Amino acid sequence: MSTARPWLVAIALPLVASCGVTTRMEPYKQTDSVIGEGEHVVILARKQHSNHEAEEDFVQCISDALAKGDGRLAVQATKDFEDRMYPWFEPSTAPLSTEDLTHLLERPGVMEQVRDTGVRYVVWLDGSTDRVASGGGITCAAGIGGAGCMGLAWWEDDSRYDATVWDIKQLESAGTIHADVKGRSVMPAIIVPLPFIARPQAAACRGLTEQLKQFLTSPRGYGAGPEQADVG
Repeated sequence: MSTARPWLVAIALPLVASCGVTTRMEPYKQTDSVIGEGEHVVILARKQHSNHEAEEDFVQCISDALAKGDGRLAVQATKDFEDRMYPWFEPSTAPLSTEDLTHLLERPGVMEQVRDTGVRYVVWLDGSTDRVASGGGITCAAGIGGAGCMGLAWWEDDSRYDATVWDIKQLESAGTIHADVKGRSVMPAIIVPLPFIARPQAAACRGLTEQLKQFLTSPRGYGAGPEQADVG
């Protein structure tokens, strides 16, 4: 294996150097409304789009992060909100637009149920994290002199999510935040595999949480527009 080591190192070093996460956030707020004292926000997955439904753990990540740290917000638990609003936010009946939401809230008793939850803003999450590319390979063998692995594997994941914010009090869309986070992971193996793992979904959760906190507490124009950052 030692004869193969120099060329493997030559190939692995540039890939390891490129391992990391690239984040792009595009916030767009179209109102001046902000969350007030005693008002809550709830995070829901856009369940009608089964091929791009935000993962349950990602929804929970956003909910938990919004309720912690600087600028923490009052967050209604997703399951509690869906249970209290049953069946109006089930997959077959949840509104798809603010117009649908208006019609829903006109139904007898529905607005009263919403007021009882304390929720002012509904954040719909749409998207997913997908493997978009991969290559290389690792082989392992054992012999009289011992065992070991040789090779190089790499893969890229793309976390793309849209957070659409609805203002239930004003019965309008407050705006959207688009997140596109790409991560490249590399695993070179010279005797022992050494993984360098990028976690774009975790970065997307952090980025969207920061943006949502600003979105819900600052008036129109809070953001500087599209934003890019590289994290090694």
